[in-house]
Amino acid sequence: MAWKQWAASKRLKPGDGRELQRFRWWQLPLRSLFWLRLPGADGHARLHAVDVRHWARLDNSRIRAHLFLDGRHVAESKLPAAFPVDGGVIEVAMSAYGIRRCHYRPLGGQPRQLTPDPASAEGRRARFGARHPGLSRAIGIGSVVLLVIGVGLNLLQLAEPVSRIPPVTQRVGTFESPVHLPIWLNLALGGGAVLASMERALRLRYSSLLDAAGR
Repeated sequence: MAWKQWAASKRLKPGDGRELQRFRWWQLPLRSLFWLRLPGADGHARLHAVDVRHWARLDNSRIRAHLFLDGRHVAESKLPAAFPVDGGVIEVAMSAYGIRRCHYRPLGGQPRQLTPDPASAEGRRARFGARHPGLSRAIGIGSVVLLVIGVGLNLLQLAEPVSRIPPVTQRVGTFESPVHLPIWLNLALGGGAVLASMERALRLRYSSLLDAAGR
C-alpha cells in the first residue's frame, strides 16, 4: 500500500447511519455536496454523496468529508480523504478557498469529477457555465489573469527586501523592483486574487503555482 493510501486509511472512520440532509440555500458559503452513481456488486446502481461542511472545523481545524450511500452515512474522514467504493476510490481535497478535488478514481481508467448538487455553489457555477459558455470562459480567463498579475507583482515586490538580506546580497547582489504600488492598489489586487481563487474553486480548478502562491 502506498504511503498516501495508508495515511488516508488512518483518517477514515465508519459512519453512524444518519440520513443525508438536503441542501439548503443558506448553506451556500458553508457546504459542498457532490453526487456519484455507480453500479454495485449486485449490478444495481448505488448513489454516493460526498458532503463537506466548510468551517465546521474539528480536531485542530481539520475539516471532515462525509460519505453517504443511498442517503445513509457510511464513512467520514479528515481531509484529504480517500473513500473506498465499488470499483475504485473517491478522493476529496480542499484548498484555502474551497474544494480542490472531488473525483472518482476507478481501478482502471481515468478519474472523473463527481457531479455537484444543483443547489450548491459549485452546482450553480456549473449551471451558469452550461447556460453561458462564452461568458463563463471569459470569467475563467479573467481569474487566471488576476492570479498571474498578483503572483508576478508579489514576487517583484518581495524580491527587493529579500535581496537586501546580507547573505543574499553577498551571493546575488541587490535587486530594485521596477514596480512600487500604492497600498490601496496592492489591497485591490490582493482582493481580486482571492476572488479569482474562489471562482476557480467553484469549478474545482487548482494550481499550486497560481492558487497557492496567490494567497
